Amino acid sequence: MLPAQPSEPTIASLRDVSGDSLARYWTFYWAVAAAQLARWLPRRPSRVLDVSGGRCAAQAAEAGHTVLEVRDPGRADAGERPAKGTAIPLIGDTGTLAFLADASMDAVIAENRVLSRHLATESTVAEIARVLRPGGRVLLCVDSLTLGMALLAERNYWAHLSDVPSAEVVLVPWPDGTITRSFSAHQLRELLADAGLEVEWVRPRTVLSPSMVEHVLAGSPRALARLVRTELNAPNPDESLGIHLLASARRRAKA
Repeated sequence: MLPAQPSEPTIASLRDVSGDSLARYWTFYWAVAAAQLARWLPRRPSRVLDVSGGRCAAQAAEAGHTVLEVRDPGRADAGERPAKGTAIPLIGDTGTLAFLADASMDAVIAENRVLSRHLATESTVAEIARVLRPGGRVLLCVDSLTLGMALLAERNYWAHLSDVPSAEVVLVPWPDGTITRSFSAHQLRELLADAGLEVEWVRPRTVLSPSMVEHVLAGSPRALARLVRTELNAPNPDESLGIHLLASARRRAKA
């Protein structure tokens, strides 16, 4: 069963020339996300914190973990209850985590671009590092610089776009009035390292292009599983590709 899919803002660069909304690609995207999470989750029952807005808690709980599912008040109705396992819902500030003790979690899931929505990302990542036990891991997903630049170009923010190469922080206004933060792979690695986390890997969410996925699935809907396997097994994917970056990092063990 795939996790519940949150609403995802769409932009013209993620539509094909016929104006199609790339529904097949998004089906593939969420299948890849579920498979990536399944691969990443601890093998033994663990205490897992999910700040993703409900998308991943059910999957982690059904894998046998005890999941503390923290949601911001405005997103309190997102997600779904697991068929088995333990998921404990909690309404709180996913940006501060002040209600959690130090080193109280074995793993943290910060999926669904949640760290791009917290513009003071350094503070949120520092809190994630604080609540992780030594050796604990975090899985996170953020908007890529590729997506940020596409949005700026699409809205004719040429002055903003010209500043991107030298900018330490790239904030991107969306058509719906929200603002998110985009990252290059280098910026993401630096962000995690500054919080005392050892980066295990950074990769784009998907390497296969939307147009290629649409073409294959239009001709053979049963090819989805094969495409997902191809994506998961892609060797050394180019970190500059894709609209979202996925990363795994570990809290350094005490000396």
